[in-house]
Amino acid sequence: MIRTPLITVMVDAVMKAARGLKRDFGEVENLQVSRKGPSDFVSAADRKSEEVLYEALAKARPGYGFKMEERGIVEGADKSHVWHIDPLDGTTNFLHGIPQFSISVGLERDRQIVAGVVYDPIKDELYVAERGQGAFLNNRRLRVSARTDLADCLIACGVPFLGHGNHPEFLRELAAVMARTAGVRRMGSAALDLCAVAAGRCDGYWERNLSSHDIAAGVVIVREAGGFVSDADGGERILEKGSVIAGNESVQRELIKILKAAGKVTPAPTPAPSAE
Repeated sequence: MIRTPLITVMVDAVMKAARGLKRDFGEVENLQVSRKGPSDFVSAADRKSEEVLYEALAKARPGYGFKMEERGIVEGADKSHVWHIDPLDGTTNFLHGIPQFSISVGLERDRQIVAGVVYDPIKDELYVAERGQGAFLNNRRLRVSARTDLADCLIACGVPFLGHGNHPEFLRELAAVMARTAGVRRMGSAALDLCAVAAGRCDGYWERNLSSHDIAAGVVIVREAGGFVSDADGGERILEKGSVIAGNESVQRELIKILKAAGKVTPAPTPAPSAE
């Protein structure tokens, strides 16, 4: 495990927020039977987690800026450092009592993501990475999968939902990836999907319509595990575009090709005029 002062600060903040989320998750399962439902409760849990993270990180690193899911952008006096915080990544899973969610904190320095911490409080799995220091799951060093044949590969993805994303585009991409791989999984937390790639549990991952706080930590964790990450066009504007493709060098390169090809829609031919 990395023991640098920066990672220590990040881990301490995440663990403090996780205590409340674990307690609230136990409550939300009981709320499933209520008429009102647990939506308001989960929103409150999300906000409480973010407040704990904000207070802890602002105290430890005064002047750093923030990009957060709930509070949005908070400008800092130190313009070179920005925290990207998702206090509850996998809200829909949490809402339905599904134990697949995480807390994600990434640090951007001079427009480069230099450190990330993702914590799965239910499995007690802590993913950490700092640029040049490697990536770890608890005390185990992480390496991405070595598989290169897509037919053997398990690929994670995100699925657009009501009112979000380009559904026809996703269905084309899904069909193309399904036809080439051993399987596709949608697990509900972008941060944990990226960590699954870093740990070799999944061989690749793609998703669109994300925010920087969803993926900032996971990007550096994958890269420090020897993986490759780009935006959906194969470029470096991951946080700006909100799209991501990740895997080892071979799988990530092939996924880029597959998704680009799936995005090229051939117009339907114009019907010939009927004979009189």
